[in-house]
Parts: sequence; structure tokens; C-alpha cells
Amino acid sequence: MIIVQLSKADFEYDIHSLVKAFFPSENVSVSAEKKEPTERVSAYAHVSMEEKEIVLSWWDLKEVCFPRELPALQEIESFIASKEPNETERIVLETAERPFIKNDLKRGIYRMLRRQTGRELPWGTLTGIRPTRIAMQMIEQGKDDATIASAMKENYLTSDEKIDLAIDIARREKDVLSGLNYKDGYSLYVGIPFCPSTCLYCSFTSYPLAAWEKRVDDYLDALEKELEFVKEIYGHKECNSIYIGGGTPTTLSAKQLDRLLTMIEKRFDRSKLLEFTLEAGRPDSITREKLLAVRDHAVDRISVNPQTMKDETLRVIGRHHTVAQTIESFELARSLGFDNINMDLILGLPGETIDDVAMTVEKIRELSPDNLTVHSLALKRSARLNICRDQYKDYRMEITPEHQRLTAQCARDLGMNPYYMYRQKNMTGNYENVGYGRPGKEGIYNILIMEEVQTIVACGAGTVTKRVYQGDGGSGSSGRIERCDNVKDVTLYMEKLDEMIERKRRLLCQ
Repeated sequence: MIIVQLSKADFEYDIHSLVKAFFPSENVSVSAEKKEPTERVSAYAHVSMEEKEIVLSWWDLKEVCFPRELPALQEIESFIASKEPNETERIVLETAERPFIKNDLKRGIYRMLRRQTGRELPWGTLTGIRPTRIAMQMIEQGKDDATIASAMKENYLTSDEKIDLAIDIARREKDVLSGLNYKDGYSLYVGIPFCPSTCLYCSFTSYPLAAWEKRVDDYLDALEKELEFVKEIYGHKECNSIYIGGGTPTTLSAKQLDRLLTMIEKRFDRSKLLEFTLEAGRPDSITREKLLAVRDHAVDRISVNPQTMKDETLRVIGRHHTVAQTIESFELARSLGFDNINMDLILGLPGETIDDVAMTVEKIRELSPDNLTVHSLALKRSARLNICRDQYKDYRMEITPEHQRLTAQCARDLGMNPYYMYRQKNMTGNYENVGYGRPGKEGIYNILIMEEVQTIVACGAGTVTKRVYQGDGGSGSSGRIERCDNVKDVTLYMEKLDEMIERKRRLLCQ
């Protein structure tokens, strides 16, 4: 583990995220409190924060032989008191304003760890999930691309490649959302928290269908009541996009899907709808009858998500379908007239080589979807891949620039452009997730959930409603955001629905 000792409690999250980006396989402790190590300490850092300066010091302890296998913190501190640090960075503070202090601190940590590791991070000091927001804000201020690039380079040490990507996506997002009604419009999210099985890397709210099959209709009863409430309070507004996600919505039977879509159809005016998405997702949950039910309710965008086109990897990550089933499901959807199909890929899956990714990309190119979402594997805290990490320590999990170039070239070959992006904590290689789409086929809801410029009303277990209060500009970006969430547990959701509806009422009707 790596211990980062602070002279005072401040900026813990930012420091942790940046150190973790350089050392993704290490546990990192950042605190002003004195905490005893819980495992072998590979490095110790001290951050001294004074009024006029910050001093960063780094000691590499990997080769140090302490008397005990797990030395106490006092032993470590006694050792480093007698040794010069491997790296030191002194930051003179020119302002007391907190945002500037934070940026100065992160740049100092970055420079120190860059020297120590010899590594560059593609996003520099940026650790937040929405790097495009920086570019978007500057675009709205009327800044040109060269000015934006210079600012991102100087302030965040971001690479030229990622700067270009952020600006490109920000300008495309602005164009895609140009027809949105920010003031009187909203988007609707409906969550179906069931899956055929739980994937190794997943931390979303999802439950194995086998354990809940007899209660799915009870869940739909509760969902119908919540949707009725949304209709009562928001029926006078424009619904601009609807997204049915999960879990895996197509774990529902064809009859249950028809019931769900009829619920929505009867309650919400779709005359102003720009997009209606259902995340079909897992190929082993897709049937002709289900796709016909979806098509009959005018859903115009679906997903068939392979994650990889290697059968061995599918078994490792717990997806109970084959590559052949993925191809069959996709071709079935095409034959039934679906002309806006997304496919998801994940880079960095356990055991996958660059040749495996190249093979996956070639099969995707042959299928020719309309959207391609490329995820970088993230070791999420509650995912089995993280909890049981020792079981997979012999599996290679890496992403290189070549991985990224392969998928980006595939998207270009299919006539797609990058149109949305987000990042997550503990992403392999410190990269990002990028959505590519053909012109006119971009996923509007995908942009909205990231950029938070329009109110999203979310129904179902584990969902989060976000109300965006519009600023003077009317684009949503300058308004404040308030949230209320539904409980994740399906049984509690059904039992306490009235409480959650009341929370929504307080948020949406004030």
C-alpha cells in the first residue's frame, strides 16, 4: 500500500484519485490522521500544506527491509526521518483561492510522480468523470479551439490527443442537443434491475432473474404507480427522451415488456420525443418475440452488447452467452427493422491481448452497428473482480494507446464520430469511455446523463432523479442540480414506494 500523510485534512479525494491513477494496483491511504498500515507499505508521501506554500515529499520503500514484515507506522516514520526523500516538489502559492490551490497541488503531485514513475497520464491531473465539461464551458464563453487547448495543457497537463478528443466531443454534444427544450422539457429513465447473471466487473443495481422471476410482475405494479405519479406532475411538460435501462430490460418476458411499454405509451405524450431507447443488452436475453414487442411500441434505439467477441473471456466474466449468440441477436434485430443499434465493448478485460481486441473489432466492423460504446475496464469497489482480485491476479488486464486506436479506427471506418465521453474511478490505464455514433444516430440520453443539462426523472429500484434548475443562459449548464434517489433493494422499493414518491414530489414540485 501507499501512505500519503497530510499535515492537515484537505483535498483528500483529489490526492487519492491522482495517486491511484499512477499506481492503480496499490491500495492508497490519504489522511491527516495517523493510521497504522494494514499491509506492506511500498511508498510513503508527506504533504505539508502551509499558508504560502505546499511541500511534497516521496519515499520509495519497496526495497527497504524493515525488522518486521508489517512495520508499525512509527517505524516507517522513524526510517524516513533519517533518509532524504526520493522526490520533492515545492509549490509557492500565489493566491488563497481554493480552486487555484487545488490545481497547483495536483500539478505538483503529478510532476513528482511523473519523475518517480517515468509515466505520463493521458488526462494529466484531470480525475473527474466529465472532462468535456471544461471544454464545453469555454466553448460557451466563445473561446476558440486553440485557446481551449492551451488552457487545458497549462492547467491540467492533459495530452494533445485527449485535448483534441474533449473539444471534438464538446462541440458535437452542443450540436446534438441543439433541439432540446431545456426550460419545459425533461427526460425519463425507467430501471429494470434484473439480469440473467451478474458480470464480474459490474457494480450496478441488478439481481439475478432466477431469484426474482415470480416477483417481476409485483415490481412492474410498483413501477406503474411511480410512472403514474410522474405523469400527474410532469404531464404538462415535454418528454424529450426515454431510456429503459438496467440491469437488463430484456430479462422481462415478451408479455411483460409489452406491459411495461404500454404503461409508458399510455402516460406520456411522445409527440416531442427525440429518442426512445431500450437497452436490450445481453444477447442471451433477446428473442424474436421480445424484439417484436419492442418494435411494436415504436422504440427506435436498442443495444446488443457483446463486451468482447472472445468466448473464453465471456466465460471468465460471467456472461452466459456465446459470440455466435451475439451475432445471431444482432442480425435478428436488423432483420426486424431496427436501424439504430448500439454495441458495447470493454477494453482491458481479464486475459485479453491486443490480438483479441483486434479480432473483436473485426467482428464488430462486419456487423456494422450504428453506435459503438467503448469502455475502459474500471475496478469498481463492489464488483466481484475487485472483491475477489486475488483470484484473477494471473490474468493480464491492460489498455494501451494501440487498444484505443483500434476501436477508434473501427468507429471511423463505420462512419461514426465520438459524441460523448465519461471517466470512472480506477480505470485501467487512466483512460475513458467513449460513445461513437453515425450522424443522426447519437444517443441523446447518454449525453444528458453525463452533462446534466436537463432534468431526468428516474423510476425504479436504484435509480436517481436529477432536477436541473436552469440558469440565465437557458442551456442548463449554469443551473444548480438537486437529486433524490430510490432505494436499491427491490423488496424495499416495493414496500416504501410511497416514501420515494413523496421525495420526488418535494424535489420536482417546489
